[in-house]
Amino acid sequence: MPIVVRIDVELAKRKLSVGEFAERVGLTPANVAVLKNGRAKAVRFSTLEAMCRVLECQPGDLLEWVDDGADASG
Repeated sequence: MPIVVRIDVELAKRKLSVGEFAERVGLTPANVAVLKNGRAKAVRFSTLEAMCRVLECQPGDLLEWVDDGADASG
């Protein structure tokens, strides 16, 4: 998948547990795990805003597009 979720990196930088992060953002720990593991198909802007507010970061710190080479023609 070309979108890589970097929530775990930001949590580690802040020494913040998934449970505490989930509580501060207003999500269940299971939903944070879905986001963290890249299994989410969409993220609401309100959720992204809450995550950025809690982590004091920008959306680009949490989400990264990585070219998987699928559309590259040689």
